[in-house]
Amino acid sequence: MRNDALLIGLLAAAGVAAAAAACLLGSTPLGAGRVLSALVGAASPGDVIVVWEIRLPRALAAFATGAALGVSGAALQGLLRNPLAEPGVLGVSASATLAATFVIYYGLIEVGAFALPVAAISGALAATALLTVAAVRVGSVLTLILVGIGLSSLAGAVMALLMNLAPNPFSLADMLNWTLGSVANRSFDDLLLAFPFLATGFGLLLTARRGLSALTLGEEAAAGVGVDLGRARRLVVVGAGLVTGAAVSIAGAIGFVGIVAPHLVRPLVDHDPARTLVPAALLAGVILVLADIGVRLAPTDAELRLGVVAALIGAPVFIWIAARRRVNGG
Repeated sequence: MRNDALLIGLLAAAGVAAAAAACLLGSTPLGAGRVLSALVGAASPGDVIVVWEIRLPRALAAFATGAALGVSGAALQGLLRNPLAEPGVLGVSASATLAATFVIYYGLIEVGAFALPVAAISGALAATALLTVAAVRVGSVLTLILVGIGLSSLAGAVMALLMNLAPNPFSLADMLNWTLGSVANRSFDDLLLAFPFLATGFGLLLTARRGLSALTLGEEAAAGVGVDLGRARRLVVVGAGLVTGAAVSIAGAIGFVGIVAPHLVRPLVDHDPARTLVPAALLAGVILVLADIGVRLAPTDAELRLGVVAALIGAPVFIWIAARRRVNGG
């Protein structure tokens, strides 16, 4: 589809431009020449460090996190046929954040640099395994949503308990920082650790495209044209769990971008969930990169958290989507 290819190309170009802007802008702006020299290793050691170890990994982390949440949100909205669905609806984000908080609480982060992301991914996989079993055993999407809401509530309650019992203010601050979401100080190692889970999750969600398109006709009609609804549901649940867990392992808790990006893209692809996946991923990645640039340039004494800025932008859009759906009788 030529229009889809054009849309994807434009969004991909926007992603490259946003990443380039992230390398150029900061507390000490760098010119395009200095950035290009740093990328090829021909600049001063200071410029090379700023570009390769600080700005570029941070921009890629923001883009990867946004892309994961965007594609996950688009897939879940297609599966549940509800534009208000988002990656946290099944409790995977909360479970991943809880596992990371657990590591911080018990000081296990001292074991190694990868303890925190490994814990986040493990929490997401545990939640995904539980939801996969639920998806196999129950035939109702509503029941699956209720299981996710219960899982999210339980994870939130345990996180609140851990924060309440924090042994010292430093542990409490670390846990709060993780739940607020940030891509500051991320490295290529963090991205490499998350990449297998991101790639596998993306692959599963793309495999489920035919089922998502058929579901727009309703479950009975989709089954009538030969779509295996159980398989499609499992693919989306596992795929969304993997990419969301990887996103949490990179950036902590980031909300609302998984709702906003698919909603903005959907009218451009004739409201087809399958065609929404890739553009939503790219747009969500661009949104988070731009939001993180705003975080870095904000004139505040303390750096804002990306999750806070994403919520400030996304929550009003979420309210608008919900209100519009209500007015339209959805």
